[in-house]
Amino acid sequence: MSEAPGEATEKAADEATEPPPGPAVPGHQDADWLRLDPRTVLVRVVLFSGVLAGAALPVTFALAGPRPLWQAVAWVAAGVVLALLADIAAETVRLRRTRYRVGPERVELHTGLLVVQRRSLARERIRSADLTANPLQRVLGLVKVRIGTGEHTGGGDSTLELDLVTRAEGERLRHELLARPVAPEAPDHAPSLATLDPRWIRYAPVSFLAPALGGAAAGAVMQVSEWFGAQGKVIDWIGDRFQDVSIPWTILVLVLVATVAGAVGALGLWVEMWWNYRLEREPGGTLRVSRGLFTARSVSIEERRLRGIELVEPLGVRAFGAARVDAVATGLVKDDDDKHADLKNLLPAAERAVADRVVAQVLREPEPPTGAPLAAHPRAARTRRVRWALGSVLVPVAVLALLGLLLTPVLLYVAAGCAVVLGPVAVLFALDAYRALGHGVSGAYLVTRSGTVRRATVALQRSGVIGWTVKQSYFQRRAGVLTLTATTAAGAGAYDILDAGRSQGLTFAARAVPDLLTPFLEPVPTPEARSTER
Repeated sequence: MSEAPGEATEKAADEATEPPPGPAVPGHQDADWLRLDPRTVLVRVVLFSGVLAGAALPVTFALAGPRPLWQAVAWVAAGVVLALLADIAAETVRLRRTRYRVGPERVELHTGLLVVQRRSLARERIRSADLTANPLQRVLGLVKVRIGTGEHTGGGDSTLELDLVTRAEGERLRHELLARPVAPEAPDHAPSLATLDPRWIRYAPVSFLAPALGGAAAGAVMQVSEWFGAQGKVIDWIGDRFQDVSIPWTILVLVLVATVAGAVGALGLWVEMWWNYRLEREPGGTLRVSRGLFTARSVSIEERRLRGIELVEPLGVRAFGAARVDAVATGLVKDDDDKHADLKNLLPAAERAVADRVVAQVLREPEPPTGAPLAAHPRAARTRRVRWALGSVLVPVAVLALLGLLLTPVLLYVAAGCAVVLGPVAVLFALDAYRALGHGVSGAYLVTRSGTVRRATVALQRSGVIGWTVKQSYFQRRAGVLTLTATTAAGAGAYDILDAGRSQGLTFAARAVPDLLTPFLEPVPTPEARSTER
């Protein structure tokens, strides 16, 4: 990890006066430096042992070819022991050379084996202190603390990770680093905004994750069988089971089996991700989301970083009247170390009424802005979507028909079937996408909605909009529509209002965020605006 820009001078001054690493001595200037928990070595060695065990089996079979099996096992066992000893030594040195401290102005971390790395973050810039713990760490009472500034900088300069400390120490650091003065007139914070409802699990199988997991399961079976040279046997076994079944029915059954496997996997993953879920507001204006069955996660979002809310309704979830709630906030960077830790999630897929209630409570509004009535878009937007949908079907149908004329008449029947089945489906999706379009203003929030496979309604603070981008393609100019993009420093960084009417969109942007787009607009004279004086 590299040092954050602009901090090298101050760090160099600190390094010149710091004593060498060593145990804290009462009354000594090094006494405020703290070390990671010694059980960190045990956790890392156990995890590394699992990696070695996974690699030992294929290596043993590979070495057993030209030599006896016992000899291959002996070589692999010796290599595993040496690797473990080296890992224990390296982790012990790393533990002794890693220390941290929380000062009145900065949080500092010194670590490194051959190259010592000294990094620090200004406390006034710290915006998050998130805690995670996998099953082994939870058994030992340890957590990883990730301290972040909320800035999107390269090289990890905006975060510090303490891996690992005790849970009590992690909670102490979180409260100390995120402590904010509470206004005297502020009302008492609600102890809980939302807690887990086990009935929400019924939305897991209808999410897009289920078919993805089903396909992954089928691919994993074929990949593992190939590793052991048994892929042909697996294919033959499946062929024997369906030798008296037609090909279409065989495909249908296999798809159903993969779908069931994906649904079961989605249920299991949902339980692991959302068990013990709780959304609460802490004193000082911090939202805290805690969840996880095996790997416990605790994510904190300062309300002053919150710029709005996104209500997400994937197609399957929307069909059952449910929605998910995500935060639109600054500094929410994806955690690459944890693929299941989407830091912006505030509420899993739940009933729409529950989602609306959580939106209103999070934004401290009497009514959810995401439920406000929205202005419809012109019919030209519907025409554009219908054309796109028909084009996406007719192009492959035309290709199949051409190949059918050149190669085999079977493809002509396939093309006709695709046109008959996919054409109406594409039109239905296009009409649904048009009905989803809408925009409006609800109090202090700009609201926009779009999408059909993934419908999203975004309520964005009008004060958080820092710019407008107006885009109009050649075909949009002919249709008299345009796309407005609200630029913000939070969330995705930009949110679109698709295919709004030309005057409708520009007028809306000028009224939603006054003085931002108005200087660039010119009034168009109309017959109604002309003078009536003679």
